[in-house]
Amino acid sequence: MGTVASILRSKPDQTVQTISPSATMREALERMARHNIGALLVMEGEQIVGIVTERDYARKCVLMGRKSRETAVSDLMTSPVMYVGPDETNEHCMALMTENRLRHLPVLDQGRLVGLVSIGDLVKDIISEQQFVIKQLEHYIAGGHG
Repeated sequence: MGTVASILRSKPDQTVQTISPSATMREALERMARHNIGALLVMEGEQIVGIVTERDYARKCVLMGRKSRETAVSDLMTSPVMYVGPDETNEHCMALMTENRLRHLPVLDQGRLVGLVSIGDLVKDIISEQQFVIKQLEHYIAGGHG
């Protein structure tokens, strides 16, 4: 069973994109588009104060008739933010995300932000594990041990 630390190591880009709570949603959307991501951690210094997503924008800004250039990230962000540690298993993260309808989990190590895992990262890791097990079983069967 994989851990969050191993998932983070396998990511080609481990940079966590963040934004200030006082930034506008327009700035947040531009940053998400530039990095081809769907969420930003909202930070004040080293402290996570929220998370803002494309879904937040669609549901809390567009549908409410607000303008992205005039709406602060702090008005739309979700807070508080659930997080996990680097030793957490992919299975537990998947359960947390499913139960709480989350798509992103920050990873904190001794209170310090070290990464972010998405539902896509977890699915990729679980599929990789399953493919490894299948290959091992195929090798075992082909070896005449059945």
